[in-house]
Amino acid sequence: MDPNYLDLDPQERINKILALFSVLIGTASICAGLIPIFGAVSSIAGIVAGIFGRKSESRKLATVGIVISAFSLMLSIVYAFFVYISM
Repeated sequence: MDPNYLDLDPQERINKILALFSVLIGTASICAGLIPIFGAVSSIAGIVAGIFGRKSESRKLATVGIVISAFSLMLSIVYAFFVYISM
């Protein structure tokens, strides 16, 4: 049974959206990691959205978003290091 999102208070609704946003941005930042600055910025945005999203009932979704974003940030840093070394 799907919850009725209109009955949620506005802060809870925003936090649930941020939890989902964290997963989406984390996944997209893996692809954006080919350009290290874009990957780092988007994964930091995913981590911040996940931290705010953990205040909702969707804690697991926000935690997954934080983990994916942190992985993407590490991937972006390692890729930037290899690009710097190859110059």
